[in-house]
Amino acid sequence: MALVFFIFLLFMMMGMPVAFAIGIAGVVFFVQLQTLPMTIPVQLFLTQSQNFVLLAIPLFVFAGNLLNETGITTRLLRLSSILVGHYRAGLAQVTVVLSAMMGGISGSAIADASMQGRILRDGMLERGYSKGFSAGIIGTSSLIVTMIPPSIGLVLYGSIGEVSIGRLFAAGIVPGLLITTALFVGVSLVARAKGYLPEREARASFKEMATTFVECIWAFLFPIILMAGLRLGFFTPSEAGAFAVAYAIAIGVLAYREFTWAKFMKTLEATAIDIGMIMLVINMSAIFSYGITWENIPQTLATFLLGVSQTPWVIMLIIIMFLLVAGMFMDSTVLILLLTSILAPVAGTLGIDLVHFGIVMVLTLTVGLLTPPLGVVMFVVCSIFECSVGEFVRESWFFMALVVLVVVLIIFIPQLVLFLPNLMFGH
Repeated sequence: MALVFFIFLLFMMMGMPVAFAIGIAGVVFFVQLQTLPMTIPVQLFLTQSQNFVLLAIPLFVFAGNLLNETGITTRLLRLSSILVGHYRAGLAQVTVVLSAMMGGISGSAIADASMQGRILRDGMLERGYSKGFSAGIIGTSSLIVTMIPPSIGLVLYGSIGEVSIGRLFAAGIVPGLLITTALFVGVSLVARAKGYLPEREARASFKEMATTFVECIWAFLFPIILMAGLRLGFFTPSEAGAFAVAYAIAIGVLAYREFTWAKFMKTLEATAIDIGMIMLVINMSAIFSYGITWENIPQTLATFLLGVSQTPWVIMLIIIMFLLVAGMFMDSTVLILLLTSILAPVAGTLGIDLVHFGIVMVLTLTVGLLTPPLGVVMFVVCSIFECSVGEFVRESWFFMALVVLVVVLIIFIPQLVLFLPNLMFGH
């Protein structure tokens, strides 16, 4: 298996597309282990594509793209400005609140950072915000999206680790709100130190808040109906994705009446491109993961970690440090696909709740989206704001530290994660 990992890392350093690096490295395992027929990799690839749970991913991506075309994004932006625009660095506060609201729509940190960067760039720079600060807060606040349902990362973890996706969705809400609160306070402190001014001179009136909230009501109802449907058994996670698509189309056509056939075709094309890439990586990872299971790597790792310590939170901290480093060099989606089959059984063996572990794992890996040398979100926002990686890191490290602080907090206080799923779905 060491040869397989070496080939995978070699291909990655050569710049080969991730899906092919994973797939070819996985096939090498079967080549060197001649007792297994070469038909198995093909079967694994096809079987993974027929996983009913994974059907939720293309449907949620499609629903998120549809909702962005209905006019909900601009309405949520206006509501965010009304709610927090009167605080210092009002536009920076707006991006934090908007990410929390967009979590129930996009499910992707990269999509959220790209969308907010394009919309808010000119306004932030016109108000004197530095490029590094603007890129840093938009990039960091996009991590909120990975916790608020429906999160693509949580769907992947749940399907591979055989963990209830409904419980994972419920478990992500409180950490998402904690990150929102931490970043809100962090922006206030930085804004006061830098002398950034509010976006609005005065707090909005109650009437203005209420009117704008009513315009955005469909966006807020979406995650509520989603969680209620999962809790009451109206639909499975995959069926929830189909509901999300129907909901998005209904809002665009009947409620806001801004959705056209041209927008539908544009959304369909964008979704096909996104999903083609994601599903190819997912299917190839099944070949790679087979070798991991065959070699009993999870059991070996669990035995090693138990030899280091018998305390679950110590083991969690060791794993988290490894995930933070791994996230610096590889995309979080790929790492979730590769590491869940290794680390989830280890966590179960150590007596760690798999829902709790999943939230910590997914959130920690998404921090890697912001870190050099290969942070995808970092490069997205740096290109939009035309700032250097050094400037981005210098101005965003404080915000990233706040997110890591939230990770440490939920490690030591598991009930912050487990309270809501236990309340909704039982123990």
